[in-house]
Amino acid sequence: MKRVIVDYKKITPEILELLNQKFPDGYNDGDIITFDNHHNETIEAVEVKTADCIYLVKISSKLHYTMANFSVDELEVNDDGHIILNYDLKEGVYDEEE
Repeated sequence: MKRVIVDYKKITPEILELLNQKFPDGYNDGDIITFDNHHNETIEAVEVKTADCIYLVKISSKLHYTMANFSVDELEVNDDGHIILNYDLKEGVYDEEE
């Protein structure tokens, strides 16, 4: 089975839907997988599976915000199929430049 590490910048609506199905109330510490990548950086991720792939989605405050505040029907995606999220978490406003 293929394993793919996904950053929030590359998350697709399909992966977001899998995350929301698996963690409808959000994830907690017991759901987090910690590992070192090939650059010897410690990564924290949550796991979702499809029939042929295991996705390890990197944890970040933007991932948590995306899961908590958007439904799949409201998402805007770019030409590559990745979700466009231009929200400044510190300011609580959308960033118009990205």
